[in-house]
Amino acid sequence: MRSKGSRGSASGDTNPTNEAIARSWKRRTWLTRCLWKHNSSGGCDFPARPGLSALRQSVLWSPAVVPSVLTLAPAPDHLSLGDAPPLNSLDPGRDTPEGKLTLHGGDSPLQILMMPGSDPTKPVVAMIPLDADMLGRIETLTRLWRNLRGQKPPPDTRMTQQQRHRLRRMIQAADGRMNGASYREIAIAIYGKPRISAESWKTSPLRASVIGLVKGGLDAINGGYLNMLRHRRRS
Repeated sequence: MRSKGSRGSASGDTNPTNEAIARSWKRRTWLTRCLWKHNSSGGCDFPARPGLSALRQSVLWSPAVVPSVLTLAPAPDHLSLGDAPPLNSLDPGRDTPEGKLTLHGGDSPLQILMMPGSDPTKPVVAMIPLDADMLGRIETLTRLWRNLRGQKPPPDTRMTQQQRHRLRRMIQAADGRMNGASYREIAIAIYGKPRISAESWKTSPLRASVIGLVKGGLDAINGGYLNMLRHRRRS
């Protein structure tokens, strides 16, 4: 089921990739399935609360949309897994038709899909499709492996710090434009009034920069954010 979120605000810092797209995500269609409840109120049990910012709740994504969601299944009997550690620090998760979506704890939690029949206290295997997103999935699996062994996981490379910074400005610019701000007003909010007043606005390179930020932000809001949820495909 598709449900539109509210506009929200574009202010504030955005650090992890999911947080960086949180506000644009609120404006878009909810990508996870709506699980209907047959109750007296006729309500719908959403995987995420539509009225609550994605910065204040865990957002669970479908592995069909976000390749970095690890899919784990029961280990076959013929595999000798040695001292495979149990999957501790899993949150209660949510049951879906695909399995249980859950998060493995830490400062940067990893999302996991436990296939039906999987037991986090017993050996499991990771399912890595041999497709264009394989290397990105392996990177996420490496982060989980190091996390399970108490080692510092490598950073999430889906977005660089520079890309996150630009994304924040794009969403801020698009949010201002959608709320009636002129390009010049947006430029003042982003770059400061002294810098904007120092030169002619019509010929200022900052004007072109702001127009580009607005376009990029609107493109991200209208579905482009999905590209930020996957690693760059390498040949």
